Parts: sequence; structure tokens; C-alpha cells
Amino acid sequence: MPRTLITGGAGFLGSHLCDRLVADGHEVICVDNFLTGSRNNIAHLLGHARFTLIEHDITRPITIDGPLDYLLHFASPASPIDYLRLPIQTLKVGALGTHVALGLTKHKDACILLASTSEIYGDPTQHPQNERYWGNVNPVGLRGVYDEAKRFAEAMTMAYHRYHGVRTRIARIFNTFGPRMRMEDGRALPTFMRQALTHEPITVYGSGRQTRSFAYVDDTVEGIVRLLLSDVTQPVNIGSRDEITIIDFAREIIALTGSASTIECHPLPEDDPKNRQPDTTLAKQLLDWEPAISRREGLKRTLVYVKQALCAER
Repeated sequence: MPRTLITGGAGFLGSHLCDRLVADGHEVICVDNFLTGSRNNIAHLLGHARFTLIEHDITRPITIDGPLDYLLHFASPASPIDYLRLPIQTLKVGALGTHVALGLTKHKDACILLASTSEIYGDPTQHPQNERYWGNVNPVGLRGVYDEAKRFAEAMTMAYHRYHGVRTRIARIFNTFGPRMRMEDGRALPTFMRQALTHEPITVYGSGRQTRSFAYVDDTVEGIVRLLLSDVTQPVNIGSRDEITIIDFAREIIALTGSASTIECHPLPEDDPKNRQPDTTLAKQLLDWEPAISRREGLKRTLVYVKQALCAER
């Protein structure tokens, strides 16, 4: 039975990975300090014989008894509202947290998968973005705390692979949505759905002509697991190529919810990327992976969760 540790395991993506790997027969150790994660995300797993929760800040050394086969490093604030509120913590978990995770992986002779991000491409001058593109990041801008933390994490992961022979995987994850997203985390989808369901104006930044490509969480998890179980060391984009402008996305949410909301445009935040679309050729070639769930189907599934979450708040 594989034994797998997931840092940030109580977060949005981390908790879905806990579910998937427990279902696949792994013994899963979830490590989270609940800075942005939620106990509710993993509450249903707490009584499971193959699930253990350790409350710990991964920027500090950790000791794990027994063997370890895999480590998935997903600990990090991941939405702008979080990493702008927690800039030092974001940089520390990208640097110190990655160092701790890699050291533990090396000690246990395990395999580590780093959750990197499309944000390492910054405000891209190449479209779509492939893994050979080095990015266009402002290191001293407000978003730099997240972008550079992940770029450093990639560099350290490759250093451990080259100089210590650690088995490493790097997933560059693009916009992902689905149940367990926090309603107030500032990302477009939960914000738009919450505003639409309460008939508030939909807040769109800039002209709304900037683009994003949204993948449903089940597809992203499948891509991550395939990468984990592969022998692919180079970074691999995991995301959907189904690109849409933000203003059209807002209209799509309004239509889906039957909302009376209008759209209000606000000033574009500093360094907000104008375009975001992955080239997923490598994922198809090396992992035989591509998204299987349409954006519309994913939105319908997510809407059920958002309605329940809003009811729970009342």
C-alpha cells in the first residue's frame, strides 16, 4: 500500500487529492496549518483508517515515522486575496516549505510532486503558454510574492533532482474550479457565482477582455495523479485549453444562474495577466491526459456546491 504525504491537504486542490488517493488505496497523511485550508474539506476523512491529519506549518522541520512513497507539496496561499494578505507566509512556504518537503523526500527516498502554477509565466508575451516559455514576471510587484515563490520552488526542486538524485515531478497548474473553493477567496468563479446568486453586480476588472482557461477539479486531479505516477521530471502544464474572456465568463454565470445581476467594471489590478491559456501538448503526449469535463458541466456541478455553501452561511 503506497504511503503518501500531502502538504496543504486541507486546501481546495489538496483535499480533492486526499480523496482521490485514499480511494486509490493509498495511506494518506495530510499536513496543514489551516492558514487558508479548511477542516471542513477533510472532515469526512477523519475517521478513515488510511487517513491521518497532522496540524503543522511545513516551513518548520517535520518528522514522519515509517516509510514514505510519495510527497505532494501543495501548501501555499493560492488566490490573490490570500497571497496579498499573507505575502511573507507565501514566500516562506515557497522557499522554506519546499526545502523542508524536499529534505523529507530525500530522507525517505520518496518521490515528490511540486504544485507549481501558471503564474510562473506572469503576464505572458507568448500565447498559449508552453513549458519552454520562461515567463514575464515582475519580481517586485504585488503578485511577485506568489509568482517568484513558485519559480524558486521549481528551481529548488530541479536542484534536488540534479544534485541529490531525488525523484521529482512539477505540475504547472492552470485555473481550476469546483466544490470546496472558498466563497471569499477573490477568484473569479466563486465571486461571480456568489454575486449572481445574491443578485449583486458582477465585478469585472479592467475591460474584461483578459482571458482565462478553466479546468474542472476532477480533470486537474486526474492530470496530477498521472504525472505523479509517471517518470516525467520536466514541468508539465495541467489545465484546460478552453479559453474565455472574463466578461464572457461573467455573462455565462449570469445565464447559468438566471440572475438579474449587472456587470460593473473596476480598475485592473497591478500585473494582472492579460491572457492565460496552456499548451497541453506535453500532457497529452507524456501522460495521455486531457480534460474530459466541459466547462458548462463543471459549472453546473460547482453551482450546486456554491448554493449549499451560501445556505450554510445564512
